[in-house]
Amino acid sequence: MATRYLTGVPELDDALTGYLDEHAPPGHADLIREMIGTTLKLIRDQTGRGDLKIINSALKEMRYSFKVLRPYNRVRKVSVFGSARTSEETPEYRQALEFCREMAARGFMTLTGAGPGIMKAGNEGAGREMSFGLNIKLPFEQTANSAIVDDPKLVNFKYFFTRKLAFLKDSHAIVMFPGGYGTHDEAFESLTLVQTGKSHLVPIVFVHPPGSEFWSDWDAYIHEHLLGRKLISPEDLSLYRITDDLRCACDEITDFYRRFHSMRYVRDELVVRLEAPLLPEELEELNDRFSDLVLSGRIEATSALPPEADDLPIAHLPRLKFRFARRRYGRLREFVDALNRLPLPEGCQVEVPEAGEGGLIPEEVDPQDPLTPIDNLSTGRPS
Repeated sequence: MATRYLTGVPELDDALTGYLDEHAPPGHADLIREMIGTTLKLIRDQTGRGDLKIINSALKEMRYSFKVLRPYNRVRKVSVFGSARTSEETPEYRQALEFCREMAARGFMTLTGAGPGIMKAGNEGAGREMSFGLNIKLPFEQTANSAIVDDPKLVNFKYFFTRKLAFLKDSHAIVMFPGGYGTHDEAFESLTLVQTGKSHLVPIVFVHPPGSEFWSDWDAYIHEHLLGRKLISPEDLSLYRITDDLRCACDEITDFYRRFHSMRYVRDELVVRLEAPLLPEELEELNDRFSDLVLSGRIEATSALPPEADDLPIAHLPRLKFRFARRRYGRLREFVDALNRLPLPEGCQVEVPEAGEGGLIPEEVDPQDPLTPIDNLSTGRPS
């Protein structure tokens, strides 16, 4: 055991070891011990009470929000942002309500800030069963809206940074309706995290009513002042979409999960999980078009790699792997878009499943085919 994980008090170290050996889930004891050790170092550092209060509140907020969201971690979710000042009579309110209603029908839960305006529209549209509320305590006291108040999926936060973490950690899509400073802050935060690879790749959609130029003017600013001055790359524009069409906004999200399921890193390789396997010629086309994403070698078909094979609900999914140049996430989004435009195998109809499930792998696929790296096709749950 690394010395830095020890408290320096033998009796306490022995007690911690015994308790963690008995109660901690497999593979978690070292992290819990390190967190305890970090906390005790605050004494050595003579950390002030004000700083301790920040750490204490942040830790409690993260723990509780993780607890609330954990039972739903296999369900896809969309985070919806927009102004708290939007009146219920406006086109923006009605559009947000209908958007979240349609996304609930497509199997997505909705995360909102639990306040009035666009947030209430989101919770009302999705309904209580398909809604979360992540409320922020403000000096002028933002209370939870009537569509989510007293729901067990309502969480109250003191800090914006812990609230943002809860929004983005579990989201499978980000949608922005017109709003003020807070909405723009959340928009740029989401774009920054995806652009830098600090968040998983998700669709980011900006929506305004027909005839509005709210996000179109914003987009013009991005093109002229950011892209025009080379402060972002052309491919960074692929990280978001702008639309005034409700159906297009919904399709942008569900189509993102048409062939693509999810991705993660295993050591220095990016592993891309798929809803259905690729044909050899499709894999060759991707290698030709996206060789600039690969540091060395090629994009290859694979089965679940050992470090991720214990995630049983998706262990059966076919995968791609390659050494990704970790600075071109806009281009990576273009790669996912290209994947999703490929035709599905004959007889394969993939609807968006829960995040922990795979799509339909056609039964006619030959289990001996090296591009179908699963041992038993029956382990895939049909959509």
